[in-house]
Amino acid sequence: MAGAGMKEIKTRIKSVESTKQITKAMELVASSKFRKAKEKAQSSRPYFETLYDTVQDIAKNTSGSKNVLLKERKVNNVCYIVIAGDRGLAGGYNSNIFKAVKAHNQLDTAKVVSIGKRAKDTLAKRGYEVIDSIPTVEDAVYEDANRVAQVVMEAFKKGEVDEVNLVYTQFKSALEQEPTVVKLLPVTIDNKTNKEGVKKGKAAVQYLPSADAVLGYVLPKYVSGSVYGAIAESYASEQAARKTAMESATDNANEMISKLELIYNRARQAAVTQEISEIVAGAASAQ
Repeated sequence: MAGAGMKEIKTRIKSVESTKQITKAMELVASSKFRKAKEKAQSSRPYFETLYDTVQDIAKNTSGSKNVLLKERKVNNVCYIVIAGDRGLAGGYNSNIFKAVKAHNQLDTAKVVSIGKRAKDTLAKRGYEVIDSIPTVEDAVYEDANRVAQVVMEAFKKGEVDEVNLVYTQFKSALEQEPTVVKLLPVTIDNKTNKEGVKKGKAAVQYLPSADAVLGYVLPKYVSGSVYGAIAESYASEQAARKTAMESATDNANEMISKLELIYNRARQAAVTQEISEIVAGAASAQ
């Protein structure tokens, strides 16, 4: 019985060691991808922040703009651009995104644009109408983001949706990623005032041919840029989450192996003690 128990423990140790090799390899791959994704997210962030500030400045200094992308209306139909991962094994990264969509959506139904394999599969199963998709986050380029932006802007202009929300994971650090829901359309203008009671913005700026024309050109760029920036942030977040999850799994495997080895050594010691006892008892009975 002791021998059989030891064999099972040894088999279990080998199994955990195999799992550890896989998690360690995935951790190293995620670490490599994370470094590149982090650089991409951080390098693209200033451009899109400047684009946002530009839209805000022009809109604040444009009285009575008739641009349809700025028009608020009653929300009867909503669309979500949801960015999730291409695969799992990243802790709660994917599930947190879907929870954010569910918590934010106050309507019975919603249209979605999925970005990433997990987003398309999960949202379709949950009954959402997928109107467009980008199959992978890792290989997504600006042209993909621009196509998605054109789809949602066209749907908004036609009145097929009354609000478009961007759902992604904001990258804050290697250990902190935050699921975020941002209203993309209609574009919200920040009308906060400064300490002197004056609206923030560049007051003495002249736009040619007109501020409204410049705004009409910049707004689509802003929507496309926001989608692409969110993709970059999400991909960095995914790799950071996977790196952390695989590192934790490797640590757990090491801890489990240590415990199993201790149990194995105790079982082997008990087996040796039992054999010695049997030999001594047999020798005593022979006398």
